[in-house]
Amino acid sequence: MPKLVFIDRDDTRHEVEVPVGLSVMEAAHKHDIDLEGACEGSLACSTCHVIVDPAWFDKLDEPTEDEEDMLDLAFGLERTSRLGCQIIMSEELDGLEVRLPSETRNAMA
Repeated sequence: MPKLVFIDRDDTRHEVEVPVGLSVMEAAHKHDIDLEGACEGSLACSTCHVIVDPAWFDKLDEPTEDEEDMLDLAFGLERTSRLGCQIIMSEELDGLEVRLPSETRNAMA
């Protein structure tokens, strides 16, 4: 099972095992990582915004236009920002590292 590393707001690292096919957002919820996901992965918010380690960023599929539109609403956007609901774990992503942003912005609330 691939491993995924979440780095939270105080730089604590959480290494978890994630079944292939699960999104980063779903993995966070399964392992009680503080990643919101207000729209439950329907690509209607930016609350599952994560910052992908630059070493991994180019290994991800390109974001869709819809994801890019939602990322425009994210707080603390960086060059390697993605939505956790759109990153699907695979064996190729074993060891992926993502950082949780300092804050989130929920436009749905």
